[in-house]
Amino acid sequence: MPDQNNPNDALSGDSKAIVTNQDGVHEKLEQIVQKHLSHCFEKPFQQHTLTAFEALDEKVKAWGGDVILDACCGVGQSTRLLAKQNPNALVIGVDKSAHRVNRNVEEHFPVDIAGVTNFEIIRADLNDFYRLVAKANWPIAKHNILYPNPWPKAKHIQRRWHGAAVFPSIIQIGETIELRSNWRLYLEEFLIAAKLSGREGQITEIKLTQGDTPITPFEAKFINSGQQCWQLTIS
Repeated sequence: MPDQNNPNDALSGDSKAIVTNQDGVHEKLEQIVQKHLSHCFEKPFQQHTLTAFEALDEKVKAWGGDVILDACCGVGQSTRLLAKQNPNALVIGVDKSAHRVNRNVEEHFPVDIAGVTNFEIIRADLNDFYRLVAKANWPIAKHNILYPNPWPKAKHIQRRWHGAAVFPSIIQIGETIELRSNWRLYLEEFLIAAKLSGREGQITEIKLTQGDTPITPFEAKFINSGQQCWQLTIS
């Protein structure tokens, strides 16, 4: 299974289907989500994330148009595409890896993005960044989580975003939340967690037509490997 946090895995070889030891939705999912919804996550903030957040806070609050959050953005292909597709929006890409956010992908970019400047890509720990965004009540119109690391082993349920302690902040952010994955069960679990917090959503197949650009290198890799990709849209 490729590591969705490793950009090299997205660019080489065939992608293997996800293998899990779960028979279906994790048996403790609802218990875990309810626990996190009823307890405040008080982990101390890391300084590099506080610094990154503070550098953007005034710009976001002063922005006159939509703000789009692109979480787990990796090398930032999705951030740049979203910025091109939404020229009146400020698109903020966030990833935990300094190597990924500083990697120059533009010379190999699948479409022309000359003149596209309405985006920021920063390094931050999303376990901290999400809480800061929720507390500051940033006006996020759309919140993307595209192809997160699936953590398919049952024992790793709390490493998936819907099983993490920060989930109550995640689900607050964005008028619309969009997740994509090549593992439908991940999206099914996230949808259950969203419903427990009072939000509804729908899972659909991703169908790219000729001329469509995959939004991330992983989406391109999965589709080229013959895998079905899925989208969860939460309103």
